[in-house]
Amino acid sequence: MVDLDRTPSPEFSPWAMGEDFAPLPEYKVATDTVLDFGGLLPAPLKLHEDLSSGCGGQLWPAGMVLAKHLLRYHQKDLQEARILELGAGGGLVGLSVALGSKLQNPLYITDQEEMFALMGHNIELNNLQGRVEARLLNWGEPLSQEIVDFKPDVILAADCVYFEPAFPLLLATLTELLTLCPSTTIYFCFKKRRRADMQFLKKAQKTFHVVEVEDEDRPIFSRQGLFLYTFTKKQ
Repeated sequence: MVDLDRTPSPEFSPWAMGEDFAPLPEYKVATDTVLDFGGLLPAPLKLHEDLSSGCGGQLWPAGMVLAKHLLRYHQKDLQEARILELGAGGGLVGLSVALGSKLQNPLYITDQEEMFALMGHNIELNNLQGRVEARLLNWGEPLSQEIVDFKPDVILAADCVYFEPAFPLLLATLTELLTLCPSTTIYFCFKKRRRADMQFLKKAQKTFHVVEVEDEDRPIFSRQGLFLYTFTKKQ
């Protein structure tokens, strides 16, 4: 891992990229997608993409990066983890981890009510009932008692930085989760699309210990404006 405090190469620096660096992905019709992440999954992930209830219903690039990273580097050390995904959309990251790792605990994928049916559909599509649970979680609102009792120690968050008014709500939820379990590690991947996105990262640096994560594909996805970090509790 590389500390974020180091001076990154300019071509990889999220701070150096101009405003509106990358547009939001174009919307597409509902479809089924099959992924195996270059053979990292024992069986392909089936994912239904549907934008009828919101933009979270399609594959977003940071989700692809985070899922592949976790499958490549963390399949074994996630087996005993208590994992929760924020802003899961259709459940790409969480479902990939559940398929690729022999988890000893249920994995929770969470989002707003608009995504609930799609999360449930994709759980069934991959025969992960009982291993993956879909739950509602609105950022900024108190955590449910079920999640409090679960005490997740690994949080997955991909492409959660896209709507500036939600930044304080997301930060509040991440803070609450780290307070609930101080040993928690947050895997946070996002695509920089505009200068405002970096305001979230600046605030995260003040609140958490933020480390940029090494990955053999980092030179590729960094040039695409994608960045991968871990957030942990400041000592």
